[in-house]
Amino acid sequence: MMRSLFLGVCACAALVMPALAGGLDAEVSDAWFRALPSNLPAGGYFTLRNKGAATLTLTGAASPACGMLMLHKSDESGGMSRMDDVPSLEVPPGGAIAFAPGGYHLMCMNPSAAMKPGASVKVTFAFKDGSTLAADFTVRNAAGK
Repeated sequence: MMRSLFLGVCACAALVMPALAGGLDAEVSDAWFRALPSNLPAGGYFTLRNKGAATLTLTGAASPACGMLMLHKSDESGGMSRMDDVPSLEVPPGGAIAFAPGGYHLMCMNPSAAMKPGASVKVTFAFKDGSTLAADFTVRNAAGK
């Protein structure tokens, strides 16, 4: 009986250990959304740090507070501003990428009632290797406060 129990525990550990060893070593900090009036899209800002030894490839994000959440980048060229979808972003080992006003950002289309100043909303990031990372974002007003 003890031998069967021991073998069962070893088998479970063999299944769990690879998942733990291949875990995502990343962190999200300074996460916030700028909520705008009249259900206008909200911009999301944060810093993503890669604390691991392999390149991370961010491929998307989702939030129950957004009808659709996309990776975007703002650019200015010749006095004209534009925004483009970004299909993915690589973060090198030990590196970080900042999503900030005027550059990379999350674009929250069709924000829900949860997107109100003072609230906190959850965002789940997706990576090329299939891993995910959840983070809480503070919601600020149009002035960023």
